[in-house]
This record gives sequence, structure tokens and C-alpha cells, in this order.
Amino acid sequence: MTTSPYCTTPKSFYKQAPVRLPSACAFLHALPSSSKFIARPSSTAVAAATPSAVDAEPQKKADAAPKVLPFGVGHGFDLHRLEPGYPLIIGGINIPHDRGWEAHSDGDVLLHCVVDAILGALGLPDIGQIFPDTDPKWKGGASSVFMKEAVRLMHEAGYELGNLDATLILQRPKLSPHKETIRSNLCVLLGADPSVVNLKAKTHEKVDSLGENRSIAAHTVVLLMKK
Repeated sequence: MTTSPYCTTPKSFYKQAPVRLPSACAFLHALPSSSKFIARPSSTAVAAATPSAVDAEPQKKADAAPKVLPFGVGHGFDLHRLEPGYPLIIGGINIPHDRGWEAHSDGDVLLHCVVDAILGALGLPDIGQIFPDTDPKWKGGASSVFMKEAVRLMHEAGYELGNLDATLILQRPKLSPHKETIRSNLCVLLGADPSVVNLKAKTHEKVDSLGENRSIAAHTVVLLMKK
């Protein structure tokens, strides 16, 4: 035996036959079936078989049904200039005054405002797109025609009027003597009970065109309910 400060292995060890290790196939064959490896698909194959988020998104959108709300809220606003020599029609009623609407149709600021509120609650374009003032057939036309069409669209979409609140802003004329007549006509045009139609009138404290009797404006809010 060779003595070394680093190794004490006998020389006879190096003369022994080399140890043969089993092949990989033999090693795997000797393993229990529960321990054998399971082949997995490559990452490329997995990616090809799995739809990407980009591919799946259009299908998801196509399958989604449009959402139908049980109610709709719409706001309308309109303002028209007043000029001498024209009739003043508010809510379909001819109001005595020294000036009236200079407009393409009869200029009824209240009915235009109500129509826009209904169209807004239905998610439809505004009155100017459906009844453009560039179309000669609406020249001088009664705004009640626009109202009837808005009400038809409302019923066609499966809604009915929940309630309506309108505010007229004008310095003159005083609307107190005419408010109930205007409101009653609104109810007829809407086919609504008077209990769900409200009308208010405010002055503009003699400020700007509204307060100087050069224009009249209106705001309307409507609530539509699914039938």
C-alpha cells in the first residue's frame, strides 16, 4: 500500500474491471410504472391549441347579448331667438306676445326640448339629426309631428313615460295664465296621465338674451320605464 498524506487508496483498486452502468433504457424499464415519466406536449403545441386573448375577445363580444335596462333617463335643452312679427308657440299653444320664434319649423322650444329628452333616454340621435332644418319639408312645420314620432319610437322600444319635468326660462310673457293649458296639451301629445307631467316657468332676472326678452329656453328631464 502506498502511503500518502493525500490518498490511502490501495493500488489493487485500480486493477479492478470498470463498473458498467445500466443504459438509460434499461434504467427506465426497471422503474415502477408509477414512477415513469409522462410525455408532455411542447410549449409550441400548447400555444397553438390554446386560443389567445386576442382571438377569444371577438367571440366573447359576439356572444354577449345587448343589455336592456328597465328604465332610461333623458335630458333635453333648447333655446330659440325671439323676433317681432312671428307667432309664439309654446307646448303647441299659441301664446299672445309682441314677438315670436324665428326658426325653421314653428320653433316650439318646449316640444323640441321634450323630443330631445325622449330621444336621449332611448339612446337615439338628437332632433336635429332626425328632423334636420336643412330639409324643406319641415319648413314651418308643427312640432307636434316631432312629438308624435318621438312617442312612437318610445313605444316601439318597449318603454312608456314614467314622468316628465320641464322648465321654461323666459322674461316675458308671463306664463301663469297659460301653464295648465300647455301642460294639458303636453299630456295629450305624450298620451300620459297629468300626474306624471310637470311644468315650471322661471325668469332670468333680466340677464343676457333670456332676461332681455330676446330668447326663450327650456330644460326637460324624462324617465322612461320598461313596459
